[in-house]
Amino acid sequence: MPDRAPRIAVVFYSATGNVAKLAESLAEGAREAGAETRVRPVAERAPVEAIEANRRWKAWVEDNPYDTVASLDDLEWADGLALGSPTRFGNSAEQLKAFLDTTGGLWAQGKLAGLVGTSFTSASTGHGGLEATILSMNNVLYHWGALVMPLGYAADPSLMSSGNPYGASWVSRKSAAPDDGALQAARVQGTRLAQVAAKLIA
Repeated sequence: MPDRAPRIAVVFYSATGNVAKLAESLAEGAREAGAETRVRPVAERAPVEAIEANRRWKAWVEDNPYDTVASLDDLEWADGLALGSPTRFGNSAEQLKAFLDTTGGLWAQGKLAGLVGTSFTSASTGHGGLEATILSMNNVLYHWGALVMPLGYAADPSLMSSGNPYGASWVSRKSAAPDDGALQAARVQGTRLAQVAAKLIA
C-alpha cells in the first residue's frame, strides 16, 4: 500500500457546464476510492463577442463556481490526470489545448512521464466526434510518456449501456445536462483512475 493517498487532478474546459458536471462526478469517484483531488477548469480564452452571443455560454462564464484555474503545479502534484473537453470538430476545445501547449517544460524534464491519464467529453450530436475528441486528448498523454487508461467496460456492468469504452461521454441534445448514466460512467472512470494511480505509487 502507498504511504499516502493517490493524487488526482481533473483538468477540463466547459463552455456551458456539462463537461464540468462530468468532471465533478469523475472527481467524486476518485475520492470514493480514497484519492485526494483537484478539479480545475482551464482559463477561458474566447472573444467576449462570441460568449455574449450564446446565452448558456454567457451564463456559465458569469456564474461558474470555480475560483482557481488549472496550473502546471496541478500536473506536477498529480499521480493521475483526467482531461475533459467538449468536442470541437472531433478535437478538444482550443482553451484546453492552449493550456496543454504550456506543458513543454515539464515534458522536457520528464516530470509528466509517471502520470496515468484518462479523458472524457461531451458533444451535441450522437456522431459529433466523441471518440475522436477523447483520442485527441490522449495523444498528449502519449507524447508525455504517460500511461493511458481507458474506461473500458469491465469496471461496471452499467458501462455496457453508456456506449463509450474510450472514456465517459455525453450527447447533449437540445443543451441537456448529463443524465445519471453519463455521470455514473464518469464516476466509475474516476474510481478506476484512483485505483490505478494508487498501484503506481505503491
